[in-house]
Amino acid sequence: MNDAPRHDELPLPDYDHIPVGMLATRIHSLDGQGVSALLSYEREHGNRLPVVQVLEHRLNALGRGAEPGGTIPDELPEVSQGRHEPSVTPATTGPKINPPSHGDPTNPTQPRR
Repeated sequence: MNDAPRHDELPLPDYDHIPVGMLATRIHSLDGQGVSALLSYEREHGNRLPVVQVLEHRLNALGRGAEPGGTIPDELPEVSQGRHEPSVTPATTGPKINPPSHGDPTNPTQPRR
């Protein structure tokens, strides 16, 4: 019998899209039951060691008396939503780099002087 919650039953929206580096911040508002649900889901689906470690660490902290704090945002600011904006635009493009006058140093068939 599978005791892991389904994706739509998870306490965090879009849990699967949260970067590992942001996970500790995002689960700070969850109580022990919420973190346990995420841990169970993670072990059944991805079982990613860094994610399991973050969830176990938070669960242990809650067990030692840590309090949940903050709120769970409806949207993930760290995950691009909707239309993708290019990160490089003509305004942010660097100068064109020409090969040196003695040839392209990455081309092994072109002799260097």
